Amino acid sequence: MPYSTFSTEIIIRPDDIDMNQHLHSTRYLDYVLTARFDQMGRCYGMSMEEFAKLGYSWVNTKTYVEYKREMKLGDTAVVFTHLDQLLERGCIVQFEIRSKATNKVCCNGWCEFVMIRLKQDARLLFPILLLRSILFKYDVRCIYG
Repeated sequence: MPYSTFSTEIIIRPDDIDMNQHLHSTRYLDYVLTARFDQMGRCYGMSMEEFAKLGYSWVNTKTYVEYKREMKLGDTAVVFTHLDQLLERGCIVQFEIRSKATNKVCCNGWCEFVMIRLKQDARLLFPILLLRSILFKYDVRCIYG
């Protein structure tokens, strides 16, 4: 089942730059996490705060990144993400970061997230009602910007 793709724009700031005057490699992942935080509330209608109120949170357990092109100070990164797979204990999210000026892919990859209970800090199987709620909110078939 194809899931919706959403985007978030982030302007590269001076503190994001490495000694070679490029976007530091660790900032790409920061941008993906920032985009997911934004998109979960704005696009999916189920924010990180809502998960926390229910006693749950998401933890990044695996990440794969391919760096393709440099980004520099003042560039605007457009971070596209979409849910790729729902797993027994979490999900895999695909991402692509493009330059707004050129629309060229600068970075892409995926992240695996697991859901934890905040009080126990343990991985858990999705409770069926929460899983149904997530599937309903993530089952948006059209692509948004």
